[in-house]
Amino acid sequence: MSNKLIDEESPYLLQHANNPVDWYPWSEEAFERAKSENRPIFLSIGYSSCHWCHVMERESFENDEIAKILNENFISIKVDKEERPDIDKHFQEVYQKMNNKAGGWPLSIFMTPQKTPFYSATYIPPIPNYGRMGMKELLKIISDSWKKDSKTLEEKGQEVLNAMEPKSRIEATKIDERLIDTAIFQIKQVYDKINGGFGTAPKFPQASTLELAINLYKLTNDSDLKDIITHTLDSMMMGGMYDIVEGGFYRYSTDDIFLIPHFEKMTYDNAQLLKVYIKAYKAFKIQRYKDIAIEIANFMIEKMSSNNLFFSASDADTNGIEGEYFIYGYNEVKERFEKEGLGNSIIYDLSITKNGNFDGKSIARYRDLSLMNKSEAIKAISILKNIREGREYPFIDKKVITSWNSMMITALFELASIENKYEEIAIKYLKALTDKMREGVKLHHSSMPKNKPKIEGFLEDYAYYIEALLAAFNATLDESYLIEATAITNEAVRLFYKEGRWKIGNLEYKNFVNDFDSSYPSSLSIMVENLLTIRSLSEIVYEKFAFSTLQVQSYNLMRQPISRPKLANEAIRYLKDDKIIKSNIENLNKIKKIEFNYPFTLLKPTNDEDIQICNSKSCFASVGNILEVKNLVDS
Repeated sequence: MSNKLIDEESPYLLQHANNPVDWYPWSEEAFERAKSENRPIFLSIGYSSCHWCHVMERESFENDEIAKILNENFISIKVDKEERPDIDKHFQEVYQKMNNKAGGWPLSIFMTPQKTPFYSATYIPPIPNYGRMGMKELLKIISDSWKKDSKTLEEKGQEVLNAMEPKSRIEATKIDERLIDTAIFQIKQVYDKINGGFGTAPKFPQASTLELAINLYKLTNDSDLKDIITHTLDSMMMGGMYDIVEGGFYRYSTDDIFLIPHFEKMTYDNAQLLKVYIKAYKAFKIQRYKDIAIEIANFMIEKMSSNNLFFSASDADTNGIEGEYFIYGYNEVKERFEKEGLGNSIIYDLSITKNGNFDGKSIARYRDLSLMNKSEAIKAISILKNIREGREYPFIDKKVITSWNSMMITALFELASIENKYEEIAIKYLKALTDKMREGVKLHHSSMPKNKPKIEGFLEDYAYYIEALLAAFNATLDESYLIEATAITNEAVRLFYKEGRWKIGNLEYKNFVNDFDSSYPSSLSIMVENLLTIRSLSEIVYEKFAFSTLQVQSYNLMRQPISRPKLANEAIRYLKDDKIIKSNIENLNKIKKIEFNYPFTLLKPTNDEDIQICNSKSCFASVGNILEVKNLVDS
């Protein structure tokens, strides 16, 4: 028998629609019942491709005994964090405040009918394990505590909510060029000199840190930064985190050496890494980075999109087994390779061994590109792909999310700067997203491909969509994109901006957005980027919003830029200023092909035959020769 999730469109919620737990979606009906029956609420937040969400479902939510306890003593609510990032953000902050550490998914919250949280956890095993209390035991303790003294639980929860209130007094400091030295120092400090990447396991791609490092290298010519960037990009693409068979990066590495990934593939990860590999190729002219970028784009277009709209994610699991689709048995590969005339050396070169590197099987990866026979490698990869064709592909969440689609579109326009054919593709995807998710200057957040969107847009949707429009302008020099970007920016400021702070959205939870980068750059930092670009290309008035935002975040920004690399990048851009090249379209189309060392360079069409070099305030040089432009900009 299904529960109340059966009428939802979210794939994650529908995955739980036949649990014995009497789930509600986030709704007034659920909260009214909790109030009328004076029951505490169990809130579970996750997403469709989350491995530990699946584990908790199998262990607890499909367990009749646990379901009975929940149904008799609690009102249970399920939330898809991709549909409602505002709810997720609020309760992730609750978890962090209660536990003094970052949360994750699944997120488990116990709260009053008035939504005051009093207990929080992430994954909870059914019985005591991993040093954690078991679900059955926990439910009984909380149920008994609620019946005996619900007032104390509510008071404790209210203390947490009070502690989360933003400070009325903002600590600000001067933003100056010491930020550059601090950012470089901190990047070097957290860099893993042995394995590449930053920090220790689990290792995430940290694309915005790499993008900041590329721009800092361009500004300072610090050779250590080049080594950090190339070592990290090589380690990720040569490790198990990159799918050499079908393209695309997995979510993160579970170890220090980028060998064992968590096998889900997220649109936002691949969008960010696509951009980084392109920027690294343009900075260092390393061909393998361009090859990887094209492979990522082709994977996303062929496997993760339909009708010019990108899906949100593919699952890590197949048939309840993590990585089953992606890994290989030694004998199945050896047999196929021998049949096609390939020897044992190519099996070794692709890291496929008898003992394997993941649960007795092997994650295919390149040992050393320089030693491989290229034609053999292409043939071997084709065979590995063919082996997969006989398997069940992991579940794909086909939800269309405006912000994540916009990230991919921006990356495709970036790719178009080195591979022309992707410009037309990016334009088609931008049009499809606009047709589906935009009404005038208003955006929607998410929807299934064939459904009409219902959830209104959050700041991240506006920020990343504006970025995509500006990327379209940069690629095409079609000023209609700049006009649209400016109109949507005005709406974003009206909806979300207040005295240097930005709200996540205008639904139930209107928390201010944090400045630090998590899975992808903070929408606050993307808005600063957009505002600075529109300032330089259109109206200086937009600078005041960018400056006020930087000032509000300045105290933490100057002390720990490594936690907010995208905002640090935009603050450095603000300090150094943009260089704007102004001329007619014919000249600018030629200048577009130049790769400038100065990272903050924009093009602006005029009717002039001459070429002017400007900053955001004034022009300082005029040249008649395109060859002189690069020297002037880079100097």
